[in-house]
Amino acid sequence: MKKGQKAKADSELLSNYDFSQGDRGKYAKLLRARTNLVLLRPEVAAAFPTAEAVNDALMKIIKRRKADQR
Repeated sequence: MKKGQKAKADSELLSNYDFSQGDRGKYAKLLRARTNLVLLRPEVAAAFPTAEAVNDALMKIIKRRKADQR
């Protein structure tokens, strides 16, 4: 299916649905409560390209702080 054909098919499909009684943002609060999203500065993101790299670095800092508090 070509790009123009897909857009036409999508618009035809949407015309078959009635969202007038929909509840906008119904699950947004729940999603925010279960998601811990942190935005990184570009230079930080470049230094830690994966979530695992960020978590590993932060865990090292946490462990070091706990050791220093003893």
